[in-house]
Amino acid sequence: MKILIVDDDPATASPLIEALTAHNYTIEAATNADHGLELAQTSHYDLAVLDVTPQKLDGIHLCQKLRHQGSQMPILLVSPKGSSADHIRGLEAGADDYVIKPYDLCELIARIRALLRRRHSTISKVLTWEKLRLEPDTGEVMYKGKLLRLTPKEYGLLELFLRHPRRIFSRSAILNHIWSSDEFPGEEAVTTQIKGLRQKLKAAGIKINLIETVYGVGYRLKDAPTQEKEDKKIRENVEISHDTSEAKVMAAVAKIWQKFKESLPEKLDVFRQVSLTLATGTLNQQLYEHAKMEAHRLVGSLGSFGCAEGSQIAREIEQLLQTQTKATPPDAQKLKHLIDSLQQAIATKPALVQVAPPVCDPPTSSTSPAQLLVIDDDQILTQHIEIEAKAWGLQVNSAPHPQAAKRAIALHPPDVILLDLTFADTQENGFELLAELANQHSQIPVFIFSSQNHLSSRVKAARLGAATFLHKPMTPPEILHAVTQAINQQKLGEAKVLVVDDDEQILALLRHLLQPWGLKVTTLANPQRFWDVLEAVSPDLLILDVEMPEYSGIELCQVVRHDLRWSNLPVLFLSAHTEVQTVQQVFRVGADDYVKKPIVEPELITRVLNRLERRSSNSS
Repeated sequence: MKILIVDDDPATASPLIEALTAHNYTIEAATNADHGLELAQTSHYDLAVLDVTPQKLDGIHLCQKLRHQGSQMPILLVSPKGSSADHIRGLEAGADDYVIKPYDLCELIARIRALLRRRHSTISKVLTWEKLRLEPDTGEVMYKGKLLRLTPKEYGLLELFLRHPRRIFSRSAILNHIWSSDEFPGEEAVTTQIKGLRQKLKAAGIKINLIETVYGVGYRLKDAPTQEKEDKKIRENVEISHDTSEAKVMAAVAKIWQKFKESLPEKLDVFRQVSLTLATGTLNQQLYEHAKMEAHRLVGSLGSFGCAEGSQIAREIEQLLQTQTKATPPDAQKLKHLIDSLQQAIATKPALVQVAPPVCDPPTSSTSPAQLLVIDDDQILTQHIEIEAKAWGLQVNSAPHPQAAKRAIALHPPDVILLDLTFADTQENGFELLAELANQHSQIPVFIFSSQNHLSSRVKAARLGAATFLHKPMTPPEILHAVTQAINQQKLGEAKVLVVDDDEQILALLRHLLQPWGLKVTTLANPQRFWDVLEAVSPDLLILDVEMPEYSGIELCQVVRHDLRWSNLPVLFLSAHTEVQTVQQVFRVGADDYVKKPIVEPELITRVLNRLERRSSNSS
């Protein structure tokens, strides 16, 4: 661990530095507050010890400055002043502890350890890996009860990896944590020390290479054998759970299909009765209307089970029946031919559609599932959607007609609405409800889901504010894919993305790809205007090219990371550079992600949405 000491008195600073070094801490020292502030702004420290009376600027003012700049590291003040007022002044400035000179060196080190433990309170006091134990209080490292003799650098490396067991550290990050700035080592020093640590661990009896090389990135702690077994068990349980869940869905869908298939002869009989009455000139209007609605429902029902041919024939029957007038009734022979074709198409059970993987993450225990309201009188289709939706983390409610839908929306406004345009038992149609929703619930996306594929219907739906027009037939996974995409857009709201790239074609492409997801995209081809645009736009995500005239993306990322306001802004690099050195440099300056050109649309969109959702969840 790395400690900053700011003290202008060598008589007190030197013994403290010596004692802490003996306890395997890496020490940086400054003799005035200006130098101390500079070090704190440019390097990582786990703790700072500040003297209250150094030259130029006392430790309390330095503590205040660090806190105002957002530093969260523990700060311990030491001072010859021991009044209560001095204590209060120091603690109100943001200090975590206050010690009076002359102090007992052992007590001061104990206080430093306590502050460091408090900062790492989520981590065990004794750091372990299988039978390896590192005790920070004593500075001892033991394996199977045998003491290991490590150099301070080796000890620091081991402690760093044990405290952050799944984090990957680049060589430059390791240098920043373990070495002091006045040592000026090269990155090869990290390789040398890790090699030495590995050899000593191997000599102690650890057969597994504990420090794992992540090629092209850095190093991390390898999972202990017991942890690997636990991880494997978790993965297997997740796979089993997923398989079980999918099996339940498929079983439920198969049950619906069987029930639906048993009802098909009755539906076909309705069509045959109509065909017969057309041929004999004894058409019953009520029977005729019933046949039209059965054909309409079959378009969606058969399509949901993947029976595309049967769905298409049902559509042709619906269209044929809609052509009836007193002067020109439907062709009875053509209707009979379509009925025979439909029966043949559904004679063999079609393959059930597998559940597609969710586009959005399923809800956790802390969040309720997104709500989808299906307004459709096709009960088979609605049930199928409801069953499949469970695998997507969605809850489905249904309404068979607009009046029931209005009551459902008033009680529990959904996140998305799926609306058919025609209903059997009412004169109302979907367009009337759509217009009402646009006036009263404009924030809820409404998806039209209809077999009406006329241009006039699409234009009317668009004019009334429909979010999307889905054309029956569609399978539930296809429907739910569109629904979850809309929910993702709702979660993001109008998230702002700033893209900086000197290639105008890339900027145009990114606008085209990202804006349909509800993102407000600002593009900038001239990096010289970067800071002004950054301040004006205040983006939620920054996308940078690596190589640009005047200022590179790497330089712009450094500027962003050095500013307190923007230090946590997600930064994604988009570049044609593939060499390891460039990728390492990009992550070294603080990038969150790196996407290689040429752009793969699904990958880029997924990465952008993930970064924005993570930022949103962290800030909430």
